[in-house]
Amino acid sequence: MLVLTLTHRHALRALAHALSPVVMIGEAGLSENVIRELDRGLRSHELIKVKVLSGERKMRGTLLEEICQRLEAAPVQHIGKILVIYRPKPEEAVKPAAAKFRKKREPRRAKRSFQA
Repeated sequence: MLVLTLTHRHALRALAHALSPVVMIGEAGLSENVIRELDRGLRSHELIKVKVLSGERKMRGTLLEEICQRLEAAPVQHIGKILVIYRPKPEEAVKPAAAKFRKKREPRRAKRSFQA
């Protein structure tokens, strides 16, 4: 599990304030589909909010720990039924994959002007 410094956690809390929940966890709990959606959200946003629709506070705390361990993320905040999770994007993994699919462009040709 990723560990954050206190100042980093405070900065992430401030950023998370304006976010809306990306994933909602219902009665079924933490299924593989929910884990996949959480992983997808973390890959694209780094910082996400999750809303837990049921359960006691203790159960939600356990759920937050399990999510962070399975996804190698860091817990940022747990207020009521809202969980905030952070995982930085791996920069090395993103660049080579994007480079494979880039098309090489030819330089633009100058427009010809027609004189009458």
